This record gives sequence, C-alpha cells and structure tokens, in this order.
Amino acid sequence: MGSLQIDILGTSFAIQANEDSQYLKRLLDYYRRIAEQIEQSGSLKSPLQASILAGITLCDELYKEKSKNQQISQHITSSPSDDETERLTIEMIKKIDQALG
Repeated sequence: MGSLQIDILGTSFAIQANEDSQYLKRLLDYYRRIAEQIEQSGSLKSPLQASILAGITLCDELYKEKSKNQQISQHITSSPSDDETERLTIEMIKKIDQALG
C-alpha cells in the first residue's frame, strides 16, 4: 500500500492506494506534465479547467491505447491457428518440392 502527497494546480492533499508509492509518484509526475502543458498553452483561465482538460487528455490516451489493443487482439484471434499455419506451410513445401522435382 502506498501513499502520496499531491500538490498540483493550486490544491494539496494526501492519498493512499493499493499501489506502490513509486508507481503513484510516476503517475503524478505524468499527470503534472500533462497539466503543465495545458497551463502553458494559456487558453484556460482556472486550475479547475486545466485539471478537467488534463483528465480528458489522459482519458483520450487511455481510450486510444485500449482501442489499439482490442484491434490487435481481434487480429490475433482471427489469424489462422498454429495448426492451420503448419498445414499451409506443409502444403507450400510440397508444392515447392513438386515444382523442383
């Protein structure tokens, strides 16, 4: 169980979670980088708006990664099985042997 002191966008609080403290710190550092990029863009007026946009940005990244992983999983399951691959390989070898023989 880990704990983390969060000081970001004008607010401060502590959390405890079922994750390692170092992992929580890496998450906060990543979130902080996203939030800082948004703040530096200068288009938002309040820390709350920057925080909301940072959350949406991170959700967008997560959604895209999940979609990509789902497409990869579907491709893998729709690909020929190892048995089918082996059968096709043996057939190709036989045809090559016949053509050379």
